[in-house]
Amino acid sequence: MKQLLFSGVLFISVGACGQASPAATASQTTDKGVTITINYSQPSVKGRTIGKDLEPMEGKVWRTGANKATVFEINKDVKVEDKALKAGKYGLFTLVNKGVWTVIFSNKWDQWGAFNYTDADDALRVEVKGKKAKAFSEKMTFTIDKDGKVALTWGDELLEFKVK
Repeated sequence: MKQLLFSGVLFISVGACGQASPAATASQTTDKGVTITINYSQPSVKGRTIGKDLEPMEGKVWRTGANKATVFEINKDVKVEDKALKAGKYGLFTLVNKGVWTVIFSNKWDQWGAFNYTDADDALRVEVKGKKAKAFSEKMTFTIDKDGKVALTWGDELLEFKVK
């Protein structure tokens, strides 16, 4: 009976965790014909402080989402913040240092979190200054404009970078 009860609690806990950060997709075909797709899991703030209770935002590589690493996919060669990136799938990671975000496109896109991240797998790194979001976003959300501007909002954080 004790073993059965424990199994039930474990099942409920795992199920609740899976629902805590649901899967999401942002996709857009730009005016230049580039299709940008971002597959990610959406962590929620839930009254916690980003960078303290959630995801250390200073000096540590983050999977830029929850669960599996966020996947950034493009169908054509592009420039991200004026730096070349070839068509393909990439793990999207970020690193924040004093308000400057390093956006990392890793060749290793199929992995859990950032546990196996290594900079040896980087295809590209670009730096952009973070901003304060206009409105609080409970769930981490990516949006992509027709002009190729990618935006991540979460809590009061706003990260934007340009894909052309």
